[in-house]
Amino acid sequence: MRHLIFSLTCALALLPLTALAQTGYPMVMSLKPVAVQAGQTSEVEFNSRYSMLGAYRVLVSGLGVTGEVVPPEVKEGEKPSITKLKVKFTVESDALPGVRDVRLATPQGASTIGQLVVVRDPVTYESGDNNSREKANELTLPATACGVIEKNEDVDFFKFSVEAGVELNFHCRCGRLQDRIHDLQNHADPLITIRNAMGGTVAASDNFFFGDPFLSVKFERAGEYFLEIRDVRYEGNTYWEYAVEITNRPFVSNVYPLGIVRGQETPIELIGTQLPDPKTAMLTLNADLTDGPSWAQVRLGDDFSNPAPVYVTSLPVVLETAEENNAPEAGQMVTLPTGINGRIATESDVDCFRFEAKKGDRYSFEVRARRYQSSIDPYIRVLSADGKQLSENDDLRDFKRGFADSRIENWTVPSDGIYVLEIRDMHLRGGDSFVYFIEATRAEPHFTLYADTDKTLLTPGTNGVVFVQLERKNGFTGEVQLHIDGLPPGVEAICGRILPDKGRDGCIILKAAPDAKLDIANVTISGTSSWKPSEDAAPLDLAAVATIYQEMYQPGGGRGHWPVEAHAVSIGDPSDIRGVKLSENDIVLKPGESKRIDVEIVRSDEYDNNVTLDCRFFHLSEFCNTLPPGVKFDEGKSSKLITGKDTKGHIILTADKDAPPVDRQLVPITANVSLNFVMKTNTSADPLWVSVVPAE
Repeated sequence: MRHLIFSLTCALALLPLTALAQTGYPMVMSLKPVAVQAGQTSEVEFNSRYSMLGAYRVLVSGLGVTGEVVPPEVKEGEKPSITKLKVKFTVESDALPGVRDVRLATPQGASTIGQLVVVRDPVTYESGDNNSREKANELTLPATACGVIEKNEDVDFFKFSVEAGVELNFHCRCGRLQDRIHDLQNHADPLITIRNAMGGTVAASDNFFFGDPFLSVKFERAGEYFLEIRDVRYEGNTYWEYAVEITNRPFVSNVYPLGIVRGQETPIELIGTQLPDPKTAMLTLNADLTDGPSWAQVRLGDDFSNPAPVYVTSLPVVLETAEENNAPEAGQMVTLPTGINGRIATESDVDCFRFEAKKGDRYSFEVRARRYQSSIDPYIRVLSADGKQLSENDDLRDFKRGFADSRIENWTVPSDGIYVLEIRDMHLRGGDSFVYFIEATRAEPHFTLYADTDKTLLTPGTNGVVFVQLERKNGFTGEVQLHIDGLPPGVEAICGRILPDKGRDGCIILKAAPDAKLDIANVTISGTSSWKPSEDAAPLDLAAVATIYQEMYQPGGGRGHWPVEAHAVSIGDPSDIRGVKLSENDIVLKPGESKRIDVEIVRSDEYDNNVTLDCRFFHLSEFCNTLPPGVKFDEGKSSKLITGKDTKGHIILTADKDAPPVDRQLVPITANVSLNFVMKTNTSADPLWVSVVPAE
């Protein structure tokens, strides 16, 4: 009964907030088909919530793919809601296969992220009623079969013919494509089955690459066969698009070693199916790559493999030797800092690496594996020389997201001696694809940044705000100055800071000129700090580029996050809110004192729905708050809800009696318009600078 009451409460909460904005940015729900062929120009239909009318530019991540909007037919003087829009993609023949982030620029602002798959073979989209073998769509191999699991009990069939002895790979992308679709709360769990002409099962796969299936099938008999794809629960959704690549080419899922030094020719072992014999190749990564994840193609004769994940490193690397290293006393000796490439080769395999360390030294150990398509679910421990556990970790967390990989951070050596780093699969599995790369480094002070969200929507003469949050690492307590680069013409930035010690939140206010034109640009958000670990130490110059988070509408009304390639700043047409004015832009508080800031919003003539004022980023809970420590937003005394045609409200800020001094901290005052229960647009006032001074 409690569950029923909760469900009804959520449903009622959703109703009054649905579509409160009269102008909403497009939320891309799917692309149809979701795949395009390299070397071709293909037309794709975007499906969205909220209108894409007037879309004028397409942003695509990576190189070799460009998009052009096909203008829909619109009668003069009409402004229809365009939720289906054609885009023509041109893909260069050497464009890297794989998934790209795509985004539309519209007068309503930048859209959310869509997903586009670049493939090598012709694309066939499902047609007609292909829900049985008798009505299956025909494929000429190699091919990419695309379609949508559009409703409950939808089962799609494609038929193809093969000769005896042919081996085919079936690589399905479906659930993974929905991770970044920010308004799609339920995701597909696809199942693929290969059936013979009589309907018998030849092979089937459910989960291989996370929730998506993969099959490699050798057909002993010539004849006609069928690819069947459905949701494993027999559920469906009009946005559950899929792409199944069917080829007889080698498929590389991983390479070993996984961690590769850039600019250095490295012998590698290929892991996958239908691979040449021997399963080896040479790989040289571009010397200008930065440390981090990348995708690499390997030359196989006159052709290239599909891209495989690698980790680019500048660390000196070691390779696990063939000698036994399953016990602490038999561990392979390594010298830190280093990068360790290894593999859990068999069931119950445990790899141990011995290293010498001095008392007081601090080290961090991070496993990179599951995030790079490895089969391992790693679990690591630091042991004493005699096998006593000193530290351990299973799953790591980067700010708001967790991962199956492992990390031990800022471990302090208790005394001079020999220590052991141990790694195994959490479930004691093993095999060729259980590869890993461990970064074993000194735990130097540093910081990481995260931008929330992935887009800032401006209109001529208005302001927007980018919220940035910080994670402090290994004792770093310094102040961080924020920066932004790559803004479109007509936009200027006022960059705030993240305060020292326990400060976590900062912001950047963007101002569009009154004559700013329609435009969009991907920007880079970063932070710098010149920090002294102690009074006598030399300053450390530290820097970081922010990871970009797109907000996600989660089941039940929660607000989640997913990392995407870039933050887009767009300038659109005038919208519901035309401006936000403050009674003052520079306030000084003494401990225990309160100040009132009067706020006036400028509405469009036709907009009469509710607007909420805030100085934080808030939905059910607080996501970002740039107020100085000890300064609070007094919601009870503030007038933050502006209803109907009203335009005036106010914000009350109060300093605690023990609030520490702060000089001019940047705080955004925003007018928020709800699009649905979770998503909102915000328009910022000119910067509010908040200072706290000691009591007289």
